[in-house]
Amino acid sequence: MKVVKLEDVLGTEQEVDDGNWVSRRLILKKDNMGYSVHDTIIRAGTETHIWYQNHLESVYCIEGEGEVETLSDNKVHPIKADTLYALDEHDEHMLRAKTDMRMVCVFNPPVSGREVHDENGVYPADVD
Repeated sequence: MKVVKLEDVLGTEQEVDDGNWVSRRLILKKDNMGYSVHDTIIRAGTETHIWYQNHLESVYCIEGEGEVETLSDNKVHPIKADTLYALDEHDEHMLRAKTDMRMVCVFNPPVSGREVHDENGVYPADVD
């Protein structure tokens, strides 16, 4: 069994700050669970282009308010606390935060831990 506290990853290499967001990565590929789990803060007033071509992601908002726009159809989905969205088709999207948003994110396949978005909003397939 593994027990991880948020305080265990704060200030370590598992806390990744990319400007618009900071991702505290609790479970990673090295943990051999088949997925990774992140506690992520999306900063208020930001807009982030994301397109996970190599990953599927589910995102559960536990604090804050914003929206996700899927770029294939320009549909805007309001996001607030107690809302989950799943990027089940590698959806290219824009994530906009009206307030600071705290999200619990699950990735399949799992990330290794140091990934940041490239110029197309993509995480690499594997950084190991």
